[in-house]
Amino acid sequence: MTQTAIAEHADEHHPTSFVSKYIWSQDHKVIAIQYSITAIFVGLVALVLSGLMRLQLGFPDQFSFINPESYLQFVTMHGMIMVVYLLTALLLGGFGNYLIPLMIGARDMVFPLLNMLSYWTYLLSVIVLLASFFVPGGPTGAGWTLYPPQAILPGTPGADWGILLMLISLGIFIVAFTMGGLNYVCTILQARTKGMTLMRMPLTIWGIFVATIMGLLAFPALLVSAIMMMMDKVVGTSFFMPAIISMGETLDHTGGSPILFQHLFWFFGHPEVYIVALPAFGIVSDILATHARKNIFGYRMMVWAIVVIGLLSFVVWAHHMYVSGMNPYFGFFFATTTLIIAVPTALKVYNWILTLWKGNIHLTVPMLFAIGFIFTFIHGGLSGLFLGNVVIDLPLSDTYFVVGHFHMVMGLSPILVLYAALYHWFPKVTGRMLHTGLGKIHFWTTLVGAYSVFLPMHYLGILGVPRRYFGMAGTDYIPESAQLLNANITVAAIIVAVVQLVFIVNVIISLRSGEKAPANPWGATTLEWQTPDNPPKHGNWGPEAPVVYRWAYDFSVPGAKDDFIPQNVPNSAVEVTDAAAFAEAGK
Repeated sequence: MTQTAIAEHADEHHPTSFVSKYIWSQDHKVIAIQYSITAIFVGLVALVLSGLMRLQLGFPDQFSFINPESYLQFVTMHGMIMVVYLLTALLLGGFGNYLIPLMIGARDMVFPLLNMLSYWTYLLSVIVLLASFFVPGGPTGAGWTLYPPQAILPGTPGADWGILLMLISLGIFIVAFTMGGLNYVCTILQARTKGMTLMRMPLTIWGIFVATIMGLLAFPALLVSAIMMMMDKVVGTSFFMPAIISMGETLDHTGGSPILFQHLFWFFGHPEVYIVALPAFGIVSDILATHARKNIFGYRMMVWAIVVIGLLSFVVWAHHMYVSGMNPYFGFFFATTTLIIAVPTALKVYNWILTLWKGNIHLTVPMLFAIGFIFTFIHGGLSGLFLGNVVIDLPLSDTYFVVGHFHMVMGLSPILVLYAALYHWFPKVTGRMLHTGLGKIHFWTTLVGAYSVFLPMHYLGILGVPRRYFGMAGTDYIPESAQLLNANITVAAIIVAVVQLVFIVNVIISLRSGEKAPANPWGATTLEWQTPDNPPKHGNWGPEAPVVYRWAYDFSVPGAKDDFIPQNVPNSAVEVTDAAAFAEAGK
């Protein structure tokens, strides 16, 4: 497939000044860095909030600046920032922007101006969200799921300014995502270089592609629910508000359905899990293959697993609502679909393990984080099978078992992938290598520390310890040992949080004086490592775009001299040691 006109006229938006190059830039690589820096910054805010929550849980009532209202606000803002403003923005806005044109051989996104606008709209959504910390009443404390009627009733922290700013921020974010998402889909479908068929695309691109389509279908449910709740709050409509007495007063609302909001939220909320997971799946696949020096096992199976997961993710949302009073037959349906979606997910895990099997594994820092992801994802997925079962979910719902499961799958696992990707592509982005010693210290302390945080939470949940509670003093059914365990979890969490400074220090040192990176330090086959310049310049490819001759995983090909063959190298240019074996391998 040939590139579209945008790829041939990249100079039309070539930057000519500092402002056009680094601020109002239309270069996908600069926009990706802007997305990444903003997402990491707001993620650090959420990390601090989680530390404050843990201080109260581990050492109750020892900190006067943490009261029940602020605790609920910390819970809400931490959850929403991590799920939407960090993970979605960094995986799609950051890595999606940077990698899509480079991996498919394009010069830029097909709509560079729209791409720039998507970042600045995202930044506006972050500013509006963080502004809620400085308004009367502070940010909303309704929980990150924002369930009505609690979210907008007096008595809930941030029930006035806080909830409105949260809903407005989400609306702005969805506009930003839509602009970026349409760009990603059009670029992948229309701007692939010659020879880059769909089945030659790296799995990273497949994951981003399917996740983007899912987001374009799922985020509207969140958008309309945010608009409807805002109208319930400001105008006095009753989309979600039933007839209700609040603080001794009968409110004007009547006839609304809070359950309707739950359906709309989780119709977005469960696909959102895979909007984060699918790009992570693709990134892990590419990193495992590269650092194991072996082609990915079952490429077509992996592609179809990504597509099937994307489709099935839209029919499992109500397994988050087993305790809402739904008809038992609906519970049976959603429990069944939850078990079915585990099948293609398990196939991916098997394929990753088989990719590693008998591979020439190089335990680089990216590889360590990728292997760590496999462990955490398997453990988190197994606990998800328990929660997908109606009978088991009922007593475990709203306990720390859910917190442990959710953070293993949606917190720790994607964060490990993000670090794997940052260490892997840092040489391409900056032209410098990150320090390996600091990277390994960062990995082992993060992995062991995070297990010390989230694995014990499953035990607390089995004991019946409820989540989102500010304090549990005098609760007879919770043994004293639970509080000791909570204190240990808090200490581990603080250590893990502080250790993340090692990565920041590593980045700063490496940017200033790190080892200069070769053009292809990992011996990778995908196109982004084949650019004429490192880091790539504006337009990526110089005067001529690359031509693709093979799939993305030609590692350790029999008869070839090198243990990798880049996608843009034709067979005639491959150095061989055994022509017959090489010819046989190419059949």
